[in-house]
Amino acid sequence: MLDRAMQHDGICPEDQKRWEGVRQRLRAELGDAVYSSWFTRLELDRLNAGTIYLSVPTKFLKSWVQSHYASRIKARVSNEFENIEHVVIDVRSSARKAKPRDGVGESEALTPHLAEKPQTPYVVAAEPVETSAAQRRPARAVAPRGENDSVVGSPLDRRLSFSTFLVGPSNQLAYAAACRVADARPGDTPMFNPLYAHAAVGLGKTHLLQALAHATNDNRRRAVYLTAERFMSGFVSSLTTQTAHAFKERLRAIDMLIIDDVQFLQGKSIQQEFCHTLNALIDAGRQVVVAADRPPSDLETLDERVLSRFKGGLCVDIGPLDESLRAKILGARIAAAQEMQPGFHVPPDVINYVARTIVTNGRDLEGAVNRLLAHVTLNGAPLTVETAETAIRDLVRTQEPKRVKIDDIQKLVASHYNISRSDILSSRRTANVVRPRQIAMYLSKVLTLRSLPEIGRRFGGRDHTTVLHAVRKIEELVSKDKSLAEVIDLLKRILNEQ
Repeated sequence: MLDRAMQHDGICPEDQKRWEGVRQRLRAELGDAVYSSWFTRLELDRLNAGTIYLSVPTKFLKSWVQSHYASRIKARVSNEFENIEHVVIDVRSSARKAKPRDGVGESEALTPHLAEKPQTPYVVAAEPVETSAAQRRPARAVAPRGENDSVVGSPLDRRLSFSTFLVGPSNQLAYAAACRVADARPGDTPMFNPLYAHAAVGLGKTHLLQALAHATNDNRRRAVYLTAERFMSGFVSSLTTQTAHAFKERLRAIDMLIIDDVQFLQGKSIQQEFCHTLNALIDAGRQVVVAADRPPSDLETLDERVLSRFKGGLCVDIGPLDESLRAKILGARIAAAQEMQPGFHVPPDVINYVARTIVTNGRDLEGAVNRLLAHVTLNGAPLTVETAETAIRDLVRTQEPKRVKIDDIQKLVASHYNISRSDILSSRRTANVVRPRQIAMYLSKVLTLRSLPEIGRRFGGRDHTTVLHAVRKIEELVSKDKSLAEVIDLLKRILNEQ
């Protein structure tokens, strides 16, 4: 069904019908994703003396549409309207902006329904494919539908939807789980609760969470997306204004709570309140979705009760982008850049080179496309592999060493010395346990970024001075005992290559 523009005084039904024809053509030519991002709020205001007057609610939207789609709009208008020579786009008054269309709230009009998402695997990108990150404007906060006192969530970007999420082997499970959660109907018992997704920076976890928030709200359920920072500031603000009870009750009345970057959740009282909220929602059959940059077992600063809840749900990892997925992301970014620069062309061998070379994340891939675009537009020279190598050299990094986990160190050392991991964590002081424990502590200090107190906590709650003694003891022995030094080197290589 076509989006229906607002009926205005002075626009006859025939003109309105022609305008719907313009919108239909634009949707068919540009696709649902681009159309939903830029054209759903473009409306017909009036016609006067060979000029058609259109309007949008914001200056940003006016500037973007005029810069990128003016000629296309004029061509489609000319096909539907006779004797129209000029197209004028204005910014609507605040009164017009606030008025909903045909009983549909603005948040509904801006986003395609989940059922409209492509059925073939698209791809997971860290940013929306229609525009570059530099051109994205801050989006308004989208509160859940329903009561006027609903909790206002963190801002959502309307382009971060399932239809623009690029799927590959590294994120297929996370994507499928999010879609299953989004498809649930009101009253259904959550299948995965909580759903916990973790990934390094730029691999798409925020995109996935915001897509889930949009789809849930479109499915007539109340979802609130909050960053950990927003949750903390909301809770502190409610304490300051003495509305903490109301804040808690509103938060627990929603259908789905989505918390991003939970690793930043700090403060004993805030963590306790988060734990109470988590328990209340899960026990009431409400969905909870959480994302972080590491698995629950590595969130050492969080309350153990919170971690226990996380571990009791479905934990999915969004892994590094494989080369095929990186090439698809580059293709999507290049297509978006071509909307602004139709002459921008990247040969297949250059795309393959960049996909092989930039192995970090989607944001660096987008940076590579921006550099290639600058090379073409500013230098005026065609792209080759050699010129691409120069353009993106600042993004080519020495691959970072694998992040070693303390759990893996403990397991490997225990296995090497034919004892159990529980022996290393125990209080036993026999010689066959003390030395492996000290080696494991030493490797934890050398191969991880954990502090001495954190390492001590991971070794059965020991004091940091115990860890420091172990590190110094092994350093002293390694300088004297060649065979022990060889064992330490072997263990390091195994841990870095796992």
